[in-house]
Amino acid sequence: MTQTEFLNIVMPFKDKVFRLAKRLLVSTEEAEDATQEVLLKLWNNKTKMADYKNIEAFSMTMTKNFCFDKLKSKQAQNLKIVHNNYEDGNTSLQKQVELNDSLSWVERIIEDLPEQQKLVIQLRDIEAYELDEIAKMLDMNNTAVRVALSRARKTIREKLTNTHNYGIK
Repeated sequence: MTQTEFLNIVMPFKDKVFRLAKRLLVSTEEAEDATQEVLLKLWNNKTKMADYKNIEAFSMTMTKNFCFDKLKSKQAQNLKIVHNNYEDGNTSLQKQVELNDSLSWVERIIEDLPEQQKLVIQLRDIEAYELDEIAKMLDMNNTAVRVALSRARKTIREKLTNTHNYGIK
């Protein structure tokens, strides 16, 4: 496999790998390192790539596993959330502040979710993977993915509603 062929296969989902790593590791620098490691492993095993049915799903699984290993290590003690992928230049300053605050609350709520729910919500609602793909990536039953997704969304909705209705009766 040539470098060009490899890039044609890997480049379309490189950003998804980064976003998943960022969701799990929180730190942009750590996510960049994880993405680089996953792409390097793919490059080193480029001769075996033809054996995989879905290279994108395989790389997402590699990313998930790499990030979990990284989080288990001693190096992952002081990570800070700085993730913000929403930009809209047409809104007023007040609306921007409210949106940023809501986004910040959602990020905090997602970080407090159980690991499995956090992964499912990241892959489905942010990365837009299909439920079948998520089930394969996480080695879960399709029904379990739907249940985890439903529970995660419900938790986010309830906590965000409680936050916004604070003091209102």
